[in-house]
Amino acid sequence: MSSLDIVKDVLLKEADEILRISKNLGDEVDAAVDLILSCQGRVILSGLGKSGHIALKISSTLSSLGTPSFFVHPTECSHGDLGMISTQDILLILSNSGNSYELKDVLNYASRNSVPVIAMTGNSESDLAKAARVVFNTKVSAEACPFGLAPTTSTTVCLALGDALAVALLKKRDFSKEQYAQYHPGGVLGRRLLTRVKDVMHTGDTFPLVKSNTSMRDVITKMTAKEVRGVAGIIDDKGNLVGVITDGDLRRRLEKSNDPLGEVAKDVMSHKPKTIFEDELAEKALFIMEEFMIQTLFVLQENTNKPVGLLHLQDLLKAKLR
Repeated sequence: MSSLDIVKDVLLKEADEILRISKNLGDEVDAAVDLILSCQGRVILSGLGKSGHIALKISSTLSSLGTPSFFVHPTECSHGDLGMISTQDILLILSNSGNSYELKDVLNYASRNSVPVIAMTGNSESDLAKAARVVFNTKVSAEACPFGLAPTTSTTVCLALGDALAVALLKKRDFSKEQYAQYHPGGVLGRRLLTRVKDVMHTGDTFPLVKSNTSMRDVITKMTAKEVRGVAGIIDDKGNLVGVITDGDLRRRLEKSNDPLGEVAKDVMSHKPKTIFEDELAEKALFIMEEFMIQTLFVLQENTNKPVGLLHLQDLLKAKLR
């Protein structure tokens, strides 16, 4: 067989086992989900060898999707880490054989302290299965390894089952994208859902605001003297934004007027400029800029028409919202 054929064969074997086990699932799913939802502590994952690596990943997925969790190593538990497990917690233990010697102390501790155990095991008659309140039978027909020895299909099944449980819990908790973002501030999604306009806008004296009767000579001077150049906001006597002048407006006026410098701001400004409130998501500002093909966006105080900041497209690109 070619390498391509071998890879496809392994993927198909593992996919078939996931499908087979999914069809055999029953009451244990609701039992496990309900048990975890009622948990007042954390879901503690444990496992040895390759099962331990899968358990660690499941723990990470649970935590990121709204179910607090961490991983303990069975061997370390025998040397003090059992103290990390409280009577408010739940144990989710992975072991293909279910009889790993290193799990003995963990199971005995759980029994003595009435800590519920959920098991993923390929041996429904094992010590682990007998000690568990809920058992997921993850026995596979064969490992994808040609020797039938290396954990391949069995670990894939457990990984997929762990993902499925995490998603089920997410939906039962009505876990939102906004909550997800709180746990992932360093990722793109987190930045998109957490970054507000006020976090990235220019404020204070860094952008130009002028009255509607300001001469265009003075407007141009201010437009080129501030930190954000090429734009000016036009305000009335009450400080409300009534218009905007961009470098594009200036170019168009130069083509039409015989004396553009002799005019005032209200003669050149664009009325009803695009704006956004300071507490809105920065991602929304980016959508507005893209939709209307503009480089700047004035920011208004919440529920008013008073400008408190200015956004430039480059500010949003630097924020890495995508």
